[in-house]
Amino acid sequence: MRLSRYFLPVLKETPAEAQIVSHRLMLRAGMIKQASAGIYSWLPMGYKVLSRIKQIVDEEQERAGHIPMLMPTLQPAELWQESGRYNDYGREMLRIEDRHGRDMLYGPTNEELVTDVFRSYVRSYKDMPLTLYHIQWKFRDEVRPRFGVMRGREFYMKDGYTFDLTKEAALHAYNRHLVSYLRTYERMGLQAIPMRADGGPIGGDYTHEFLVLAETGESEVFYDSEITDLRFGDREIDYDNVEQCEAVLEEFTSRYARTDETHDDAIFAEVPEERRRTARGIEVGQIFYFGTKYSDSMNAKVQDPEGNLVPVHMGSHGIGVSRLLGAIIEASHDDKGIIWPEGVTPFHCGIVNLKQGDEEADAACESLYAQLKAAGLDPLYDDRNERAGGKFATMDLIGLPWRITVGPRGLKNGVVEVTSRKTGGSEEMTPEVAIQRIVGIYA
Repeated sequence: MRLSRYFLPVLKETPAEAQIVSHRLMLRAGMIKQASAGIYSWLPMGYKVLSRIKQIVDEEQERAGHIPMLMPTLQPAELWQESGRYNDYGREMLRIEDRHGRDMLYGPTNEELVTDVFRSYVRSYKDMPLTLYHIQWKFRDEVRPRFGVMRGREFYMKDGYTFDLTKEAALHAYNRHLVSYLRTYERMGLQAIPMRADGGPIGGDYTHEFLVLAETGESEVFYDSEITDLRFGDREIDYDNVEQCEAVLEEFTSRYARTDETHDDAIFAEVPEERRRTARGIEVGQIFYFGTKYSDSMNAKVQDPEGNLVPVHMGSHGIGVSRLLGAIIEASHDDKGIIWPEGVTPFHCGIVNLKQGDEEADAACESLYAQLKAAGLDPLYDDRNERAGGKFATMDLIGLPWRITVGPRGLKNGVVEVTSRKTGGSEEMTPEVAIQRIVGIYA
């Protein structure tokens, strides 16, 4: 993309309403614009990152054997009345009446709707286990929406739902999700720690939240510092292998890590004092097993091998896709702007022409741009007739991982400059080597 043809309304000043880093930088980098309290338009660069995050979530869900679908944002109230949650959910639920007088709601979650889908088509244990998921907009009418996309009213979420014949099978589905989530977050350059949590309005005795440590986190967290040394890495897991998934669960949850809602001082005191940590965390996902809570109330039953009708065991598993974008910025920025991890960057690298209109510099930039695109990458070429300082400031603000700087002085020596946004380090090399370097990073 040529920046002269792109819509990137960057701001020099920080808007007064922005209280935390991610909100400030998303507004300044032209990623979002507030439509009303807690509701945002996603501008092109923000939408581009959102799409990259969604792609990673989709890939890891499907790798784990989960099946994508799409459910509506508006749901009939009768399903929630059937489950007993319609009156219990509280004022965060936006209730609507259509022109025919039917009660509707803007979905904050989809347990009822997906249970209705399941019970309409699945009759036998032979069609299980089954995991259905979708990535869809949700709405919760927060009393005080704040912090930009971190605590908005409208948000983009992946929610998946597991259906199993037995508790044992359902807990394997739970473990399978924990493994897939660890892979998902690490691909985004994040360490999200699974912490024992409270079931809240969804319910469930087994539940873990995934939290990214950050000073602006809404939750106080208590943990054993050993857990921050754990990485899932590139290991391959057979998601059908119960023992392998259980081993990962044990590895990542055996050390103390809890939110303030479930914190236990007595148990925490058993952690060696030098390893006890207290911090703030941003929730970016949660997994639940809640047994037959919904299948009992909504009569979602299947025939077991003996011919008996039994309620299915269910779980729900969510990832805050739009919230993740804010969490990544909170975890990866400096005083100049965002520092995107390579897995979610909106553009793979930036090309800065120091002297727009110079025949040799223009030709070199055009060549770099064309060759990077031919290699399957998505570069952002700053071809504006602006001063070099302004171009560098824009690149630092929007945070692309790599920048190639092209100017007449370097070209006389046959080189361009490649700069890492994360380290700030620069290296001169020929344009051909620069292309090889950038392509190799994303290979």
